[in-house]
Amino acid sequence: MALRHAVLAALLDGEYSGYQLAKAFDIGVANFWHALPQQLYAELARLEKEGLVAGRQVVQETRPNKRLFRVTDAGRAELEKFAAAVSKPSFIRDDLLVKVQVADRIGTASVIEQLQERASAAEAKIELLGKLLRQLRGDVDEEEFLRRGERIGPYLTCLRGLAFEQEHRDWCRRIAAVLRERQSTHAEG
Repeated sequence: MALRHAVLAALLDGEYSGYQLAKAFDIGVANFWHALPQQLYAELARLEKEGLVAGRQVVQETRPNKRLFRVTDAGRAELEKFAAAVSKPSFIRDDLLVKVQVADRIGTASVIEQLQERASAAEAKIELLGKLLRQLRGDVDEEEFLRRGERIGPYLTCLRGLAFEQEHRDWCRRIAAVLRERQSTHAEG
C-alpha cells in the first residue's frame, strides 16, 4: 500500500484542507498508516497533478487562503483498483523487538524502561480509540451499528487499531515483568 491510497481513502468522507487531512490522519488513519504532515502535503500535490484529487482555493479574509481537496472519479477508480488487488501479508518491523531479542546479552534496565513507556503510550492510544469508537457510533450500541451503520469502514479499522494497542500494551507489560523477574533472580544468584 502506498500513502496515496490512505490519503484517497481519508478524502472519501469529504473535502479537506491539508491541515484537516493531517488531523483526520492523527485520529483515524494513524492506527494503520503513519504519515507526517509534510508527507501528506507532498502526496496531495502529487495526487492533484495526477488528477486523482481536485483542489480549489478558498479565499479567507482574516486568515491566509487555503486549498480544499476532494477525490475525483479517477481517484475513486484508483481506490477500487487498489481494493481489488491482492493484499500482501502484514509483518512486524519494530526496533524494540530487536532490543528485547538481545536484552539477556546487553542488560535489561533500559529495555524494561522502554517497554513500560510503550505500554503507557498504548494505554493512551486505547483511551483515544475508545472515545473515537463511541463518537463514530453515537448513541447506537456496537452490534447495531455494525449491522446498520451508514459508514462502518473507519469504525472497523479503529476496532483493529484498538485490538492491536491492547495486545501491544499487554505484551509490553508481560515482557517487562519477565525481564524484571529474571533481573532479580540473577541478582540473587
